[in-house]
Amino acid sequence: MLLRTFRFFSAFPLPFLHFLGSLLGWTVFALSPSHRRRMRDNLARAGFSSHLPQAVAEAGKAIAELPFIWCASDARIAKRVFLKDYHLVEEHIAAGRGIVFLTPHLGCFEITAQRVSHDTELMVMYRPPKQEALKPLMEGARARGNLLLAPANLSGVRMLAKFLKSGKPVGILPDQVPQEGEGVWADFFGRPAYTMTLPAKMAKLGGNAPILLTYAERLPRGRGFLIHFVPFTGSLDGDNAQQARAINAAMERLIAGCPAQYYWSYNRYKVPPGVTPPTSPAEAA
Repeated sequence: MLLRTFRFFSAFPLPFLHFLGSLLGWTVFALSPSHRRRMRDNLARAGFSSHLPQAVAEAGKAIAELPFIWCASDARIAKRVFLKDYHLVEEHIAAGRGIVFLTPHLGCFEITAQRVSHDTELMVMYRPPKQEALKPLMEGARARGNLLLAPANLSGVRMLAKFLKSGKPVGILPDQVPQEGEGVWADFFGRPAYTMTLPAKMAKLGGNAPILLTYAERLPRGRGFLIHFVPFTGSLDGDNAQQARAINAAMERLIAGCPAQYYWSYNRYKVPPGVTPPTSPAEAA
């Protein structure tokens, strides 16, 4: 039933889906106090409160565009995808070097891996959805062609490391809250956030593999997506906490370029089960 629904909506033009998404964003914002509070608090903390109206609409677009991203034909999707600085990817692929792609919850993060996998095999870390009904749809949409999935556990980390060492690229969501023992507390927009240590470790396991930050900016009026590729210029020296902070700082700079399209309703500051909060549970929750 869910798959049929997504296929039905995938037939509509992207501008129409984004229009519906804007309405959806404002509906959820009006009906959900927790969603509304988290968006406002996170935007204010980052200094982007003025972007709230656009962020509300963009949050809805991120949902409404999924049928198009997951179920439309490759040809239809390709017409809506534009690239910026993709030569960075091509140069590393030509040199046979593995790449660590870091894609935060910014813009249409679902489409970035799809596009890169057109030109090379790509393995991304994947955490199954909590809703069992979504699992076949998400896995079927993501694991197609050259796009391979690695589970978000120790086995998956080994798969990523092996893949990277063979000179092939891997993808990670660096702002996803990790499980106990997989992260450290590091500031993110001025507040401690439990942050994964995997990106820095993966780059080193790959022989100091290059790190590219990437996100798909949602273009106005449903014109499509502009995928940006940005070299990571921070330092990964120091301990895990310093490395995590360097990654978070890079994410902050990326988000500052397109603040309305970040996933501000995500509970980035939650305390995972078993993890000791940095100060008090009330302040870190």
